[in-house]
Amino acid sequence: MAKFAGFSRETIKFLQGLQDHNDKAWFDAHRAEYEEHYLEPAKAFVSALAPTFEKWRPGLHAEPRVNGSIFRINRDVRFSKDKTPYKHHLDLWFWEGEGRNFGCPGLFFRLLPGELIMGVGLHKLDKDWLRKYRAAILDDVSAKELQKVLTKVEKAGYAIGGRNLARVPRGLPPDHPRADLLRHDGITATLETPLPKDLYTANFPKFCLGHFKAMLPLHTWLVELGSRK
Repeated sequence: MAKFAGFSRETIKFLQGLQDHNDKAWFDAHRAEYEEHYLEPAKAFVSALAPTFEKWRPGLHAEPRVNGSIFRINRDVRFSKDKTPYKHHLDLWFWEGEGRNFGCPGLFFRLLPGELIMGVGLHKLDKDWLRKYRAAILDDVSAKELQKVLTKVEKAGYAIGGRNLARVPRGLPPDHPRADLLRHDGITATLETPLPKDLYTANFPKFCLGHFKAMLPLHTWLVELGSRK
């Protein structure tokens, strides 16, 4: 595998073309570009991040393959009204937990034709995660730790997401001093930015690692939460 030297402008051209012509005929005609400008640099990029992730969190998975850290470009259209067959973006996922599990905390990356999105956390807390999360919010010590993390991450310029519930869930005190946190059914920190100049250089992993490191305290808090009974 070649050493990562940056994504190319051909990568963005391919994504834009796929957005404009999202059908099998166009994709088949541009399969060589998919391999050269999308898949191969994605593998090299994941490999470039992996050693630092290993130092930060030995359990953090960075697997340079499709169905590892690289999402398939094909969309699952079985239960969607949108039947376009392909994603016009590159999605990467670095997770900490057993299997390739989207139900565990992780770091996420999305490259679109005109935007870069990076973040950490859990987009959707399942039943067991919700139980642990809400118990932590009701506990003064655990909640204080999370509030400290969220304040630090937010002050660094990242958006906190996951507060999707209109009100505090039934069975929990609606007037609780941390009612805003009880309205979360997911919890993430996210950066959304125009494509940086570093995208096209060998410095891009360093650029991304700087942002991931700034958001990592939320990931660490979630991993510790997940280990609780």
